[in-house]
Amino acid sequence: MAELIEYSYELGLMINQSQEVAEYLASKQRMAQDEEVIRLRGLFAKKKEAYEEVQRFGKYHPDFTRISAEIRELKHSIEMLDSIQAFKKAESRLDEMLYTVSRTIADAVSESIKVPSNNPFLEAMSQGCGTGGSCGCKTKKA
Repeated sequence: MAELIEYSYELGLMINQSQEVAEYLASKQRMAQDEEVIRLRGLFAKKKEAYEEVQRFGKYHPDFTRISAEIRELKHSIEMLDSIQAFKKAESRLDEMLYTVSRTIADAVSESIKVPSNNPFLEAMSQGCGTGGSCGCKTKKA
């Protein structure tokens, strides 16, 4: 058991030293320092308060349509910023790497072990049709 824990720490160190983690941390820092992100997030926080107030009454509130449209537009503007997109891409690559490591470990024990993922496509690929891959729907291991 102690040896297994030691290998786990080594794996954790290797993951922390990976390019995916380095890119994730760098993009997260760039995003946090981006003046436009900071400005739009502040504006979003204010709009969110108005949106929550309108949500209490739903479509019957006189400003429901206007505020709902404004919050959607603002959210879209934030998501279109270069630093946000770079962060999301880095986050996705890191998530995929962590999923692959987890899936590899799980499959080494049993192919029926479930491994959660933030990407429903990855989860669907690993689950197949539920017959254990007898239909050929699961990708074969190398």
